[in-house]
Amino acid sequence: MTKKVAIIGGGLGGLSTAISMASEGHSVTVFEKNERAGGKLNIRTGKGYSFDTGPSILTMPWVLEQLFGRAGRNIHDYLTIQRIEPQWRTFFEDGTTIDVTSDIPSMRHQLKSLSPEDASSFFDYLAYCSKMYDLNMKSFYKKSLSGLNDLRSMHSFKELMAMDPMRTMDQATKKHFKDERLQQLFNFFIMYIGSSPYHAPAVLSQLAHVQFGLGIYYVKGGMYKIAEAMLQLCDELGVEVKTNQEVTEIVTEGSDATALKFQDGTVVEADLFVSNLEAIPAYKKLLNNHPASEKTTESLKKYEPTVSGLVMLLGVDKKYDQLAHHNFFFSKDPEKEFREIFDEGKPAVDPTVYIGVSSKSDPDQAPEGKENLFILTHVPPLKDGESWESYREQYRNLVLNKLERMGLDDIRDHVEFDYEFIPDDIERLYGANGGSIYGVNTDRKKNGGFKIPARSSLLSNLYFAGGSTHPGGGVPMVTLSGQLTSDLIMDDLKVKGQKIG
Repeated sequence: MTKKVAIIGGGLGGLSTAISMASEGHSVTVFEKNERAGGKLNIRTGKGYSFDTGPSILTMPWVLEQLFGRAGRNIHDYLTIQRIEPQWRTFFEDGTTIDVTSDIPSMRHQLKSLSPEDASSFFDYLAYCSKMYDLNMKSFYKKSLSGLNDLRSMHSFKELMAMDPMRTMDQATKKHFKDERLQQLFNFFIMYIGSSPYHAPAVLSQLAHVQFGLGIYYVKGGMYKIAEAMLQLCDELGVEVKTNQEVTEIVTEGSDATALKFQDGTVVEADLFVSNLEAIPAYKKLLNNHPASEKTTESLKKYEPTVSGLVMLLGVDKKYDQLAHHNFFFSKDPEKEFREIFDEGKPAVDPTVYIGVSSKSDPDQAPEGKENLFILTHVPPLKDGESWESYREQYRNLVLNKLERMGLDDIRDHVEFDYEFIPDDIERLYGANGGSIYGVNTDRKKNGGFKIPARSSLLSNLYFAGGSTHPGGGVPMVTLSGQLTSDLIMDDLKVKGQKIG
């Protein structure tokens, strides 16, 4: 039986859910409060420069292939996806530079020049990370998990133990590598999901396999092309995507959601509701009139937000030849950096800085002889009522000083386009909890590494998709969350149908 599905938010999680549900024959409408769908994956242009304002690295392209396959389409008819090498160029405070590459002999050669002992254990590390990925393919990437019981139902005890549950990611890294630079490098893969290697479970070491084993990619024309491809497919499937439509309330009756109320007072009814707005902000803002909203929100407090970020989009009138497409300028003391951000909740005194230069691979992204620098520095999420404005100027200078010290000479003198996002902007634009970039923080002690369940505990026909729910943040994860949430809804509909029958 065809259901009327209303989706709150047109980020990649919302669009993925829409495509998946429409592919099953349901009538789907997406309501996006901003002028453009895509969520944090968005675009900004000026003076001949083009910038992706959010995600800049694509991993696990099979997730996009799978999504489009649900609709009988081939993603490669919509996008040109190209592999990036070197994957990362990394800069250390002692002057060491490592080009991270999926060319394993080349990678091992670089490791050998730093630490012969570590180079010999590199293959063991890759095998360990590959095993973790394979185990997750049986459960984590297959079904919307709500907690440990779901995981236990999909794995034998032997497999659960193979996930190395007693170790953190950092402990797993240190088991394989002795050189502190290599520990820092391989630990930093955790920042794909905005968490701490000192808190995240060892199973997240699989992110190294995602990088080395599967590769990292870029979409020609900019990463926003992913959103455009999804929107094109939505149109082909009859999904209506309405922009400039801000939902202000989920109307309820008993244990059911019945309608959405909008800023202009309009009310739209539906049978099923999916919030691409993160779960905690959804309960706080859209269900604040519900008598159990506060209690439900309180029950989710262990799902803390990931890091936020200071983002600078700089168009520079020169080329920095030492930069690759993706670059990381590491902190001198990673343990101190992560402690300050995650344990003390304050900006790191010496942060790791990421610079993406898509014009290295796609010259049309910047005027000839110039470059588009996407600079991201992770910072703590906002506390309730806090603004990042007081840090803005000081921290911008701290970041630029670090980059100049580490080789980007006179960068301030070459900026001719300049745009900036702070955590306040991320929270305001996307409703992200505390301006979180990646949804929910992965912490083995606080939440077991799990995310907020996709099925609402408060309302029988409300579901969630996106970075705050399983499997988490980042382009492939939020896209997969939409597919897995759709599968969960379809399973629930079958169960309800059987009960009625």
